[in-house]
Amino acid sequence: MENTFEGGQPSMDKLSFDNFREEVLQDYRWACISRETSLLGRKEVLTGKAKFGIFGDGKEVAQIAMAKFFQPGDFRSGYYRDQTFMFASGLATVEQFFAQLYANPDVEQEPFSGGRQMNGHFATPWVSEQGEWLDLANRKNVSSDIAPTAGQMTRGLGLAFASKCFRNVKDLQQFDTLSTNGNEVCFCTIGDASTSEGHFWETINAAGVLQVPLVVFVWDDGYGISVPKKYQTTKASISDALSGFQKEEGTNGINIYKVKGWDYAALCETFEEGIRMARETHTPTVFHVEEITQPQGHSTSGSHERYKTTERLEWERQWDGMVKMRQWVIANALATEEELAHIEEEAKLQVREEKNRAWSNYLDPIKAQVAKTVDLLNDVASKNTAVAASIQSLVAELSGLREPLRRDVMRVLSTAVTLVGTHDSGYWLKDYYQDLQKENHSLYNTYLMNEGEKSALKVAAVAPSYDNDAPTLNGFEVLNHYFDQLFANNPKTFAFGEDLGYIGDVNQGFSGLQAKYGVDRIFDTGIRELTIMGQGIGLAMRGLRPIAEIQYLDYLLYGLQPLSDDVATLHYRTKGQQSCPIIVRTRGHRLEGIWHSGSPMGMVINSLRGMHVCVPRNMVQAAGMYNTLLRSNDPGIVVECLNGYRLKEKLPNNLLDYTVPLGIPEVVKEGTDITLVTYGSTLRVVMEAAQLLEKQGINCEVIDVQTLLPFDLEHKILDSLKKTNRIAFIDEDVPGGAAAYMFNKVMEEQGGYRWLDVAPKTITAKAHRPAYGSDGDYFSKPNAEEIESVVKKMMAE
Repeated sequence: MENTFEGGQPSMDKLSFDNFREEVLQDYRWACISRETSLLGRKEVLTGKAKFGIFGDGKEVAQIAMAKFFQPGDFRSGYYRDQTFMFASGLATVEQFFAQLYANPDVEQEPFSGGRQMNGHFATPWVSEQGEWLDLANRKNVSSDIAPTAGQMTRGLGLAFASKCFRNVKDLQQFDTLSTNGNEVCFCTIGDASTSEGHFWETINAAGVLQVPLVVFVWDDGYGISVPKKYQTTKASISDALSGFQKEEGTNGINIYKVKGWDYAALCETFEEGIRMARETHTPTVFHVEEITQPQGHSTSGSHERYKTTERLEWERQWDGMVKMRQWVIANALATEEELAHIEEEAKLQVREEKNRAWSNYLDPIKAQVAKTVDLLNDVASKNTAVAASIQSLVAELSGLREPLRRDVMRVLSTAVTLVGTHDSGYWLKDYYQDLQKENHSLYNTYLMNEGEKSALKVAAVAPSYDNDAPTLNGFEVLNHYFDQLFANNPKTFAFGEDLGYIGDVNQGFSGLQAKYGVDRIFDTGIRELTIMGQGIGLAMRGLRPIAEIQYLDYLLYGLQPLSDDVATLHYRTKGQQSCPIIVRTRGHRLEGIWHSGSPMGMVINSLRGMHVCVPRNMVQAAGMYNTLLRSNDPGIVVECLNGYRLKEKLPNNLLDYTVPLGIPEVVKEGTDITLVTYGSTLRVVMEAAQLLEKQGINCEVIDVQTLLPFDLEHKILDSLKKTNRIAFIDEDVPGGAAAYMFNKVMEEQGGYRWLDVAPKTITAKAHRPAYGSDGDYFSKPNAEEIESVVKKMMAE
């Protein structure tokens, strides 16, 4: 058994007995602190101070052993039961834990999410306020937790895969603040029941193929809420079910260990061996930690006594890790009963004190708001006798709340402002109400995207420039030239996906580039979109610039969950402390059949708020969007037009400098009679219809929105509508999809309805998936004749 709190410290057998004893007792002290935190935390929920609680009781001993081998540079991709690990690693305090339980929005008090996540969801900062990556190689790193079961697995794969990239790509050696020769391990924790999720299996398979330092700790307490594991897992054992993945000499695969969750000595010894192997050889490892208990059940939403037998409950009491560790300490003469009782009592006092401080820190600012609101209300009542009785009623209501919330203050202020109306007595009341509105917006509604210099919206626009003799190339050749220059000039870039490496992607945008830049930077993956996204997420989180490809937009559904739940929420849920500048490259809109004609943009924009959604009409435009995203810390998805790769385009001479401003539409044809708004492949259909209409004396203004997220930040579409007084939104999504989204933006948010002479229209694909072939395309998606007909009817009104 070895103490590796920091690399280079002497092994445990060289320590004096006193030092060894002190370390063991400190471990027991952490276990007691964490257990008391769980017990008091549940009480705080049941008494109404917190909304919900989910705790790590029963896992204390295993997580203390785990924390011993977590070194600077390592990453954790865990879930909401890891409080003991965080305490023992020095990455969280009890006071901070309770601050999160109370949802304290002050990031100084609750540094993991600023009150935006429920308890047990941890994070450490890895970007500065300016958006620069911190010295991750010399600090312990925790990726921000998400609640979806097994959602942490794909990210964990990517964080571990980054270590492989740092070790194998020589040009990355210069970035020594991001990695130390790829020696970092990603610790990934998961409950046993969640191993039933597909995320777990796809991640384990990918890790075994890739050979990355991913170390997975499976906490097995026998149940998934109320469902026993015999209904969850083949053979009722995840390690037995995984046995075919066991690495053997001459093969890839994973190392698999079984260990009891209550056996302190065995846990330390087993974890040391497996983690050392992962660190040195990049062999992924699974620790199946069995016989974990759950003394308080799954969460505060119910009691485990409803579904556990009397025998099981008694077994859990006897084999609780705390009980067994206590027995082990006494049996090995490391402490007396009295000494352990003293540690236990000290832990209770410490937790209670830190809990009380957290509650005071949470409540005091709200009480200050209450006091100021009451003073202002009393002032109004003294000056405005007409509403004095009603105002005093509000004073009594607000003052009577023992544990007020910010919303209580705002509700009372709103009611009072309405009562006062335009009377002069309400001036300072209204002023304070407005101040609190701004403050609460800052606390709860900021940091969806980067707001500083690393915002993609702050990237200066640079137009493409062309030589007089600029060659005209196929669209895919433009991209090929672009990616060639990009990889030659930016060593942090990586590209990967199905068929992207050896053959250069199915549409040849990367043709020949793997041979030029190596299989470690441009490479193929298996058919596993979920973990392709995971690889991209992990690389981006560690300061690299991945372009992760989904071969067709239709297949995005397979990889949508980590993008929606993890990437799109990351900057928000860490209050700007973590960024994930992944670029997802895909292609769609081609009109050839049910699963190769995808334009589900409504699904994309409504599930990926927190990412930029770029819909270029051609490949020159796509290159400019890649440049814009690469200059920022914001994540984005670029949907190339599948039927545009062989259309001719001129090659700019500033491929790496050219940038497309996001959220700024482009007028591609000026007109005076009607505004037609579209994007992507549909633009060519709209232009065809506009030419037909031109011959009939109808002059269409055609606008390419360029990006759906963000959308028309300067209201250029509204400017066009003011001129034409007619508008139609056209795309090939289903009815109510992205066209309806554009309609909402212009008509409601921009107030476009004020400028209409006739009702606005949306022209979309049919509700069904498109039928196969050219006729299927014509009758399933908007065609030029349909657009022509709708416009003519609008002009006739």
